[in-house]
Amino acid sequence: MKSLFRTKSIPELIAAAEAPDKRLARTLGPWSLMALGIGAVIGSGIFILTGTAAAGEVRTYESLLHVPLLDLLMQGGNSSFTFGRPGAGPGVALSFLLTAIVCGFAALCYAEMACAIPVAGSAYTYAYATMGEFTAWMIGWNLVLEYAVSNMAVAVGFSAHVTHMIEGVLGIPLPRELTTPAIQGGQFTGAWFNLPGFLVVMGLTWLLVYGIKESARANDIMVLVKIAAILVFILGAARAIDPGNYRPFMPNGFTGVLTGAAIVFFTYIGFDSVSTAAEECKNPQRDLPIGIIGTLIACGVLYIGVAVVLTGIAHWSTLNNAAPIVGALKKLGMNTLWKWIDIGALGGMVSSLLVFQYGQARVWFAMSRDGLLPKLFSRIHPVHRTPHVSTWIAGFAVAIPSGVWDVGTFADLSSIGTLFAFFVVSAGVLILRRIRPARQGAFRVPFGPVFPILSMLACLVLMMALPLETWVRFVGWSIVGLVIYFAFGRKHSALAG
Repeated sequence: MKSLFRTKSIPELIAAAEAPDKRLARTLGPWSLMALGIGAVIGSGIFILTGTAAAGEVRTYESLLHVPLLDLLMQGGNSSFTFGRPGAGPGVALSFLLTAIVCGFAALCYAEMACAIPVAGSAYTYAYATMGEFTAWMIGWNLVLEYAVSNMAVAVGFSAHVTHMIEGVLGIPLPRELTTPAIQGGQFTGAWFNLPGFLVVMGLTWLLVYGIKESARANDIMVLVKIAAILVFILGAARAIDPGNYRPFMPNGFTGVLTGAAIVFFTYIGFDSVSTAAEECKNPQRDLPIGIIGTLIACGVLYIGVAVVLTGIAHWSTLNNAAPIVGALKKLGMNTLWKWIDIGALGGMVSSLLVFQYGQARVWFAMSRDGLLPKLFSRIHPVHRTPHVSTWIAGFAVAIPSGVWDVGTFADLSSIGTLFAFFVVSAGVLILRRIRPARQGAFRVPFGPVFPILSMLACLVLMMALPLETWVRFVGWSIVGLVIYFAFGRKHSALAG
């Protein structure tokens, strides 16, 4: 049992990262890190979930497994499996603000850990230094799940979006056999392979192998495109705001605002990916806190801006549909603006794919360097100084399922994996302060243990908002991870000998 919780000291982790044959190129500054974070956080969700949170929703579930645990606890006598979620109305702007504050607790914890342990691997590495190898493995294993499942879903969405744009704008019909997953909802569709989803992942994989500097530049461009699209919407549609749409501001009271916050929380997930770039930034002690906290502030401002304008140009009760912003703009005759939104959504998907593929490869790289995965995963390209093998493997691991399978129903697995990592990082801050109380010169979460504890509690509540089915899959994935750890990782760990 003692060997399961053996830890790596911070000097050992840093020394391993500085080994000549494992050293990554340090090329990223604070603005590139912020662009990585914004690329991960702002995806197509800003154009969809804003409307859902404002209007509310009624969900009917097929079985007990699909019902979120919080709904079961709060409405346990409901035997029809139909649950209503009151909308926040124009108060959805407060939902975004509240969620940013809650995520801010976790972001501060990530910033402190990233400064103290400026090594690739994010929550996996932080857990290795504070809670031991077994916990680190389970975090790393679930981070792989988080990044992979999220990108599979985004790749399928990208394919559908590109197909729609090519057919709708250019009038060029595309064969369904090559633009649709072969399996959707557990049923064969008659399609052969989802080629656009496969190609975009493999193209980004090649870019990541070619170089982090080049990848960061491409991400910077895509982030600028989607920020431009968001600003064009905010500034262009603001002139059509009807103040009457803001009354009442909270039609369902603060309950609606809280429900809206739970719905939009998952649009903020992704700022943690900044910490995976710890070994590739020029000055991690300064740059990582700026990148992590700056990402959250910038995204919070953009989200709130979109929420204020959207609920001003359309009544909140009309926004529960698949494309609330596009629908509202079309109704107002603003056809040029909604085309910008389409471009912004496309840029959001591509930059999100790029950042999560980057993060997934870095987690595999860190786990391999510690001996928990085969050494093949930690090989560094002699010219580009990138972990090329783990990047290619991560690319195929996402691209092939994206071509075959629509994994949208598994998207909650990404959320539970992220919340688990947030919880562990927040707990790690408390442990780190006990084992290294005299640490100086690094960023520290203010107000002592209060913010880390609040972050842990928020993560537990939000994990309870996920369906029982997601918990079952999460446990199943964890069991697979346990088998691999005891069969390979524990024996080959760098700490085993």
